[in-house]
Amino acid sequence: MPIHTRISTATGTPGTAALTEGAELLALPVRPGPEVDPAALGVTAPVDLAALLAFHDAKGEAGEVVACPLTLGDRPAELLLYGVGDGSASALRKAGATVARRAKGRRGLVVAAPEGGDLAAFAEGALLASYEFWIGEAPRKRSVGALTVLTADPAAAAAVERGATIASATALARDLANTPSTDKTPAWLAERAAEIAARAGLRVRVRDERALRDEGFGGLIAVGSGSVRPPRLIELTYEPDGGAERHLVLVGKGITFDSGGLSLKPNDNMKTMKTDMAAGGVVLAVMGALRDLGVRVRVTGLVAAAENMPSGTAMRPSDVITHYGGRTSEVLNTDAEGRLVLADALAYADAVLEPDAVVDMATLTGAAKVALGLRYGALFATDDALAAGLAEAGDGCGEPVWRLPLVEDYRVAIESDVADVANIERRGFGGGAIMAALFLREFVGDRPWAHLDIAGPGRSTSDDAEITKGATGYGARLLLSWLTGRH
Repeated sequence: MPIHTRISTATGTPGTAALTEGAELLALPVRPGPEVDPAALGVTAPVDLAALLAFHDAKGEAGEVVACPLTLGDRPAELLLYGVGDGSASALRKAGATVARRAKGRRGLVVAAPEGGDLAAFAEGALLASYEFWIGEAPRKRSVGALTVLTADPAAAAAVERGATIASATALARDLANTPSTDKTPAWLAERAAEIAARAGLRVRVRDERALRDEGFGGLIAVGSGSVRPPRLIELTYEPDGGAERHLVLVGKGITFDSGGLSLKPNDNMKTMKTDMAAGGVVLAVMGALRDLGVRVRVTGLVAAAENMPSGTAMRPSDVITHYGGRTSEVLNTDAEGRLVLADALAYADAVLEPDAVVDMATLTGAAKVALGLRYGALFATDDALAAGLAEAGDGCGEPVWRLPLVEDYRVAIESDVADVANIERRGFGGGAIMAALFLREFVGDRPWAHLDIAGPGRSTSDDAEITKGATGYGARLLLSWLTGRH
């Protein structure tokens, strides 16, 4: 669902703006020291603000908020003194998230912007922290209705709009992943892709099960064979106005529910599997934002969508799949299905789309989560420049990655006795995330390629700064930062 909070920019002081707009909350930035400018409030503060900060032992760090009541005209209101830390994008993103969460349940919040900071990051943090998802009756306390950012900077409106566009894309990725799998079938995901394409001026092509079978997409057919809800390959194409010299392909895993297939998951491990298409949702959301952000490269988005279920028609351990292009894989575990559908999409991208580079993303392995935890994505790449660009983009936008090696000595562990490659390692080497990446590398050809395993940061069990419980939309900001070159 769209983010409830409306964000805008204006000039003036918080006191004057709050009186005019009827906002209940006013916010002033606090720099490390702590340092605050009471004159910037525009109304008389009820207490000495420096003394109030000292009383609370505030330091002006990002994420700090000190509150006190005040009177606006004839009505009560509340003043928030919010820390901005070092003023970096990371600090302002956290500051925006903190004040927005503090304003939950209120009609309006007026914020004096920190001087010289990245207001796109501030807006991004505030809006993403305001994200809500529910089915049924709306919660009693919604996110703040209106957020007004006060600044004299003439470039502020464009920065806030950019932050709102990126936050909206991330929220869409969260919505797609949070939607229950009762509704979310591969066909449903394709319908959402068509809606995104219509809004964003994209070309769309959806291959159904007949087309997939006829064209040789064996991985998608095999993974989807156990479900009554057949697979789809979704293809979106963005062409910038005036054309482009470079062509990039994004590939997302779109497993709309993963039971594990015949290699059945335990019940507790299935409970989050409606989000196993999180990366596919990210690709769709990113594609929908490219025109608004003025991206100057041609981009194709592929989402390999299937439901992995057990049944009498499901793929079996020991099956051999012929993927797009003819390469074969032996299925040793049906719960390692994401790499099977990605293999088809990667092979198709290499053979038909002929891009300058390919980036795939997937909630692929628990091993990546064990290695890097819940905040870092695992990055594998065959090209150092591509890896460096993605890592820099991730650091700048708050979605960091850590590069892991494609260990050549491990390749022997995914050899098969009957096929070109096995879908899991056979020799007890461990390194599950590396093995999955080595498997995918078999299908990318010689093009620059990067693989992002987002099994850790793709989901969250609690709210934290701009992250909300459930699907996080991790990867949307990273890819948009990379594609716009703003890192």
